[in-house]
Amino acid sequence: MPAKPTGSQRKPRNSAAPRPAPETGSEPALSLDRIVATAVDLLDADGIGGLTMRKLADRLGAGAMSLYWHVDNKEAVFDLALDAVLEYRAGQSPAGAQDWREEVLHMLEDWRASMLRHPWSVSLLPRRALGPNILCRLELLGRALSRAGVAEADLNAAIWSLWNYVMGATITRGSFERSADDLAAAQQSLAGLSERYPTIERSRLLLDSDWDGAFRDGLDFLLSGLAPKTTPT
Repeated sequence: MPAKPTGSQRKPRNSAAPRPAPETGSEPALSLDRIVATAVDLLDADGIGGLTMRKLADRLGAGAMSLYWHVDNKEAVFDLALDAVLEYRAGQSPAGAQDWREEVLHMLEDWRASMLRHPWSVSLLPRRALGPNILCRLELLGRALSRAGVAEADLNAAIWSLWNYVMGATITRGSFERSADDLAAAQQSLAGLSERYPTIERSRLLLDSDWDGAFRDGLDFLLSGLAPKTTPT
């Protein structure tokens, strides 16, 4: 289970709050939004290891020291970039959706899609401070489950179970990048071992590339497990 944002362990940092920049007139104007957007682009291109304050400054066309008028350090940049890509625009959810399962499905599909667009976020999220955008996602998820009738005593387990499912599904999808030829060869090798692995050979598991469908079906299994604990409306 991922570490929970309790106490000082997961306290969101406030050190990245913008400060007034010196008026030197010799550098491009910087803003926190521009720094964060550029950091996201750099992370998308080069991954976590590719982000340094020097490279970020170069991409911005500014001096490295100028960045420190807006952010304290690289760790603050990671926190801000991660939270930026995890923003959930609730207005995109199905208009007037009354079905709690539909609401939760949309919320978690959007979360997974956001991380797949920015693969570095998957490895950062479990070990960073939880920013306002991810906390908002968890709050909306908790509200949806509460409205569905999930008991308060079961709410944390339900939320963390869904968190773990989204994270696991995203990691698997992002790392399982085998070619069609590789998959076919693996499936063919299983055909000769059908006595040992009859179920996965029969279901052609290694050839199933419907990642989105598998995610929705698996999530439906989880939500069905929650449904018996709900109270009728």
